[in-house]
Amino acid sequence: RHEVTNKRVICQVVSSTLVGDKVHASADSAELVHYGVKVGLTNYAAAYCTGLLLARRLLTKLKLDSQFVGKLEVDGEVYHVEEEENERRPFKALLDVGVKNVTTGNRVFGALKGACDGGLHVPHSEKRFPGYSVDEENNGTYDAQAHRDRIFGAHVASYMEYLKEEDPERYRKQFSAYLKHGLESSALEDMYLKAHENIRKNPVRPTKPKREVKHVREGNRVLTSKGSYVRNVKITKAQRRERVKQKIALLVNDS
Repeated sequence: RHEVTNKRVICQVVSSTLVGDKVHASADSAELVHYGVKVGLTNYAAAYCTGLLLARRLLTKLKLDSQFVGKLEVDGEVYHVEEEENERRPFKALLDVGVKNVTTGNRVFGALKGACDGGLHVPHSEKRFPGYSVDEENNGTYDAQAHRDRIFGAHVASYMEYLKEEDPERYRKQFSAYLKHGLESSALEDMYLKAHENIRKNPVRPTKPKREVKHVREGNRVLTSKGSYVRNVKITKAQRRERVKQKIALLVNDS
């Protein structure tokens, strides 16, 4: 399963059961910050990294990471892990594109390529990858180098260079996050190479420290680990009767 929001790319391996869907593993492009990708978390290169992270995380969980290492050299060439000789069969998953338009070069195929290079068996062909084209005689050709350029953000780097020369003000505005982290167009490929390496080193999701929950009541005030708030305490039946007696006594005295 693959989803793209305005701020991130989400990839999951899900199976259906009678009681509902079961998520075996998931990866979020927001996690790429921990692997060295600080910006551009929704582009094609980030989708590839997220798919790679999902594959390595799932195989590590199933203790198959050492048997199915996937494709270590990212060159854009078509790779099918099931074609390699191995004692065990690779983990097989089917791509769920949802309601997306499966156009050539869509980011969903970046995540697919990352998952396949990561060692998962996802049946596919190269016909929807960037770099695939059909001539007038309906003969298809696949340019792996063009796909590799997409995986390493060459299209982003090219646009950065174009804007820097043609419209410096817009360049500083549109790529402010890149400039904030000291990223020039020439540094993008190294950033993604390092991210791929870091993902393979440790794809496991870091565990969050257990938060201590404090909940103490002091009269009408409740003290929690995040602060305090007022919550009125319900009075008892005896207290209500006593209040009625006091009000009656005040009325008698006033009269």
